[in-house]
Amino acid sequence: MTSSYDADAALFGNRFAVQDTPDRFFPPGGMAASDALRLVAEDLAIEGDPARNLATFVTTWMEPEAQRLIAENLHRNFIDHAEYPRTAEIEQRCIRMLADLFHAPGETTGARTQGSSEAIMLGALSLKWNWRARQQAAGRPTTNPNLVFGGDVHVVWEKFCRYFDVEPRIVPLRPDKYTIGPEDVEPHIDENTIGVAAVLGTTFTGHRDDIVGINDLLVRIRDERDMDIPLHVDGASGGFVWPFLYPDSKWDFRLEQVRSINVSGHKFGLVYPGVGWLIFREKADLAADLVFKENYLGKTDETFTLNFSTGSGMVLAQYYNFVRFGRAGYTYKLKNMQHNAHRLADRLEEMGRFEIIGRDHEQLPLVAFRLAGEAPYDEFDIAWQLSAERGWMVPAYTMPPDAQEVTIMRALVKETFSQEHVDTLARDIAEACATLQAKGGAHESERAKMVVGPGH
Repeated sequence: MTSSYDADAALFGNRFAVQDTPDRFFPPGGMAASDALRLVAEDLAIEGDPARNLATFVTTWMEPEAQRLIAENLHRNFIDHAEYPRTAEIEQRCIRMLADLFHAPGETTGARTQGSSEAIMLGALSLKWNWRARQQAAGRPTTNPNLVFGGDVHVVWEKFCRYFDVEPRIVPLRPDKYTIGPEDVEPHIDENTIGVAAVLGTTFTGHRDDIVGINDLLVRIRDERDMDIPLHVDGASGGFVWPFLYPDSKWDFRLEQVRSINVSGHKFGLVYPGVGWLIFREKADLAADLVFKENYLGKTDETFTLNFSTGSGMVLAQYYNFVRFGRAGYTYKLKNMQHNAHRLADRLEEMGRFEIIGRDHEQLPLVAFRLAGEAPYDEFDIAWQLSAERGWMVPAYTMPPDAQEVTIMRALVKETFSQEHVDTLARDIAEACATLQAKGGAHESERAKMVVGPGH
């Protein structure tokens, strides 16, 4: 480029409008802050709109005051408790509030994590360490631990088993049964079972496992066979839903074999990613060997996380939400989401094309649906047509084994999804189906670009 171009770019901006964007080699020089901001912003502008992403469970909007709190504390290293003791205290407040929300019977402990994936890893590690201690005390071998969970879990449970050398005993689903209960779990349990994981709000259909039934099974096994097998509840999505929409439903520490619960603050906790929480029933449920003491940041601290340094912003934002909304505010917001989920289900049923899955059961604020009859297109085609025509991201996916022949679509209804959005989406789905009816299904090249997984 000429020197006159450089002068014009300096004056008018957007230097990279007619240049290749740096993407491979480390740039030899820099650029003005305004140019760098515009470069990144314009690159992101061609992505999907988060407001129309009905696949993701992750929070896509927070109040301006919360955003300000996050921005002003990104530089504050959360793990440095010696320098930032109030931040550490706020974490502990959140843990105590969640323990109260989940009906912990007394003093307990827990940890803030990057999300539920880290919380699950830590909770399952504690299950393994505590099982090993029980085995050693009884003079039994500690070489073949197993963990029982259903095919409706998030993939992180299989990751834990692979990473930490635990046998996964996965209960298969069925075409008409997308969660698990005690009759499914019992055949997989033995003295090497470190625990059972049950899901509160699956990513596939938004329902919960029969947590009460599984708890009762484990109580019976404990009393009859002297095997104390703990129950971990994966409340990544549902831990901030059930206390407010279904407060009388027992799934938490009101059940005696529930020893630990994870929940994602960045899902229905209404915080931007990433923050998660792990809460134990009581302090003894956290294996002591997993707690590290260090003093190189200025004072002796105990740490129980896989990650170390991270910004304080999301922890502070979580506490902001707790004190901003309280039980009344969360209940109000969740009931609004549930209302609009029911409205969308009604609109889809009125079309006569779709079967709504499990709307009469306790469920996350979402709509899981599938085609009800024969058509020259399928759910994947609808997902593509919605994306191509209107920019909606509505995932289509097959269920886990042994229900892999079932294809489902899922529309998540979040805080910013209004009645007007519901009605617009319903019209767009009807128009997408009409287009597909006329032209046939999507081309394979189009299908390759679709959102096809449930775990967002």
